[in-house]
Amino acid sequence: MLTKRKEDVRTQVELVSIEDLVPEDHLVRKIDQAIDFSFIYDLVKDTYSLDNGRPSIDPVVLIKMVFIQYIFGIRSMRQTIKEIETNVAYRWFLGYNFQDKIPHFTTFGKNYVRRFKDTDIFEQIFYRILKEAMKKGFVDPSVAFIDSTHVKANANKKKYIKKTARVETRSYQEQLEKEINVDREAHGKKQLPPQDKEEEKEIKESKTDPE
Repeated sequence: MLTKRKEDVRTQVELVSIEDLVPEDHLVRKIDQAIDFSFIYDLVKDTYSLDNGRPSIDPVVLIKMVFIQYIFGIRSMRQTIKEIETNVAYRWFLGYNFQDKIPHFTTFGKNYVRRFKDTDIFEQIFYRILKEAMKKGFVDPSVAFIDSTHVKANANKKKYIKKTARVETRSYQEQLEKEINVDREAHGKKQLPPQDKEEEKEIKESKTDPE
């Protein structure tokens, strides 16, 4: 039998908790249970003023937004913000309710330029989260993939893990700088100069298996 809804409830006000709307098996819940992101505060505290200036966006929120972008395959930070605005699970993961205003996509870019650009904070965070994921059994370190090449880690597995982390970090930095320059150009500002500085690589090579 063909049935048509007779009542439009889109403007109806309901008393509901955002906690009740996120499925128990949703990936953001699993991540939130497995990883304590509070360690980020200690890593970034030296890049913030503790007693003056305007209140900042919570640095954990900034890093979690990057998590959402990468885990769910969103192409840019601009699109990530749009997705967060309408996705209940993403809001829950960030600790935002329905009425909270999501930061503008340039907020992350400005924080990157002013606070994080010449630091290794992203890599430290990556290593810490990777370690936690391995501890929880989410990552199998017996093999690793580097630049689409299958590498069997017979000796020093940490060597390959560190190299992969740095490649991912550098890739994200390049993507973010492109987004920042597009926004600056749209507002009549000069583009940021390209960074020619080569990032150092920390590689531990095994004596028994140098390859």
